[in-house]
Amino acid sequence: MAEQPQPISPVKNFFAGGFGGVCLVFVGHPLDTIKVRLQTQPKPQPGQPPLYSGTFDCFRKTLVGEGVRGLYRGMAAPIIGVTPMFAVCFFGFGLGKRLQQRKPDDVLTYPQLFAAGMLSGVFTTAIMAPGERIKCLLQIQAATGETKYSGSLDCAKQLYHEAGIRGVYKGTVLTLMRDVPASGMYFMTYEWLKNILTPEGKSVNDLSAARILFAGGLAGIFNWAVAIPPDVLKSRFQTAPPGKYPNGFRDVLRELIREEGVASLYKGFTAVMIRAFPANAACFLGFEVAMKFLNWVAPGL
Repeated sequence: MAEQPQPISPVKNFFAGGFGGVCLVFVGHPLDTIKVRLQTQPKPQPGQPPLYSGTFDCFRKTLVGEGVRGLYRGMAAPIIGVTPMFAVCFFGFGLGKRLQQRKPDDVLTYPQLFAAGMLSGVFTTAIMAPGERIKCLLQIQAATGETKYSGSLDCAKQLYHEAGIRGVYKGTVLTLMRDVPASGMYFMTYEWLKNILTPEGKSVNDLSAARILFAGGLAGIFNWAVAIPPDVLKSRFQTAPPGKYPNGFRDVLRELIREEGVASLYKGFTAVMIRAFPANAACFLGFEVAMKFLNWVAPGL
């Protein structure tokens, strides 16, 4: 069973979670760009090669054609969203644990930790869905040679002008389908690995930076192992022209399976897995470091 951490104040959780999220985006965004471009590249014409033959080909073409800045396209939207999103994410996980405790010192089982993590996924969707929509549109527009949006704010304004709030939140159901089970796996795996990596007689709160990085990185890999299929559907749906998929994700799923087979649900797998370890290792290390700093400078906050 997992040792429970001390209750964390919402204020500390907000700042520490936000800092961890910024670390995650900065480390992981280049490969996220590659992932989205691989997932949304058009089907090649008969006899023609695909736009990108794989992860490394996409990376090379992006770097040669657009420079390092091309790898960071669309980063403003997730950066703006990460502070409240990760604050809400970690708050939701803590709330999920507390709701399942009969007494404050109860130790939760791993299935209970999974359920608490799922609640955090529900909490973050309101922030995550529009940020993902804007990010994906900005990431693919450079690859198509079009410049419809000048940036994140312009993209949000145009989406709202064209279709109202529904246009901004297109793909919310798929975001939920991705993040709820994946967040459960994410937090449960992190807590499990922290317990395994804690030396006998030591506290889980005294783990070294190297062990936190390892636990956070593997938690990210387990998270994305669950999240990739709905993430592929989400990316396709959010970047499709209006009206292309009237029945939502069901139409996207049928089209992908019919035209490209089951393997298409794992497009961008290599990019995701290469990104998952360092990005999430940075996230959890940033969170833990920020929490220790806040506990030191403001123990009563």
